[in-house]
Amino acid sequence: MRTPLDVHPSERGSAAVEFALVLPLVLVVALALVQTGLLVRDRLLVEAAARAGARAAAVEEDAAAIRSAALAAAPSLEESAIDLAVSRAGVRGEPVTVSVRYLASVRVPFVDWLFGDSIDMTTSTTARQEFG
Repeated sequence: MRTPLDVHPSERGSAAVEFALVLPLVLVVALALVQTGLLVRDRLLVEAAARAGARAAAVEEDAAAIRSAALAAAPSLEESAIDLAVSRAGVRGEPVTVSVRYLASVRVPFVDWLFGDSIDMTTSTTARQEFG
């Protein structure tokens, strides 16, 4: 049976070379997973912003208050990258739809070539108007 001290001289350092070859790939995969997690979080926040905006649009007509409610539901998103649109269809009891579009930037270094410059996230939520 061979012991760790019985390594043949030609095999010395092979583990270090293998580690050096695999390490970059492992790091890129780990960084890509981190970026994917950030994008999933951003997507959930965009959906929460649309839901909060629809709720605010259902109870009031002020566009500034609707935008403020949507932004409050997604505090860690960049305000300048959020587009909000409100679509109303009549009076009380009719639907109001709030659409939110967000351009998420890639924040993790070395993986922007996998994801591109930005990722477009769009969602909409519909609620019934409670006034009018």
